Amino acid sequence: MSGLKKVGCFLLLAALLVGVFFLFTSGEPQEPEVPEAASPIVVTPARDSAPVITASLAREMMESGEPYILLDVRTEAEFSSRHIVGAILIPYTALSDRASVELPDREARILLYCQSGRRSAEAGRILLSLGYANVYDFGGIAAWPYEVVSG
Repeated sequence: MSGLKKVGCFLLLAALLVGVFFLFTSGEPQEPEVPEAASPIVVTPARDSAPVITASLAREMMESGEPYILLDVRTEAEFSSRHIVGAILIPYTALSDRASVELPDREARILLYCQSGRRSAEAGRILLSLGYANVYDFGGIAAWPYEVVSG
């Protein structure tokens, strides 16, 4: 191959590479694709666990007008320090003993929270094992971006 043909091939290859580069990098920046019907509920893998929902979905459920029970499963001291308005306290360690008396409707919507999410997950398992059917865990008050009260 002569020197002139080599230069021509090199220039052609360079032009193709530049064209491909501009093809993939030009135009409007692309937004990441978000599934249109993404569910705000993330079901935990274990069958005996309550569905985990976001704080914003829990708030929507509270404001929907549908009846619900907001259940704080932390200690009395933690509850007195701060809690979500309207919450009732049953520490998760007492749920097995107190649930049937204090939560008689096993079909009621129950929204659970604790400090960080570990105890509310355990409380969800306890309530499901006791036959409660409508239990949702929104984790911890530490991630609750809305109003809290003390006392």
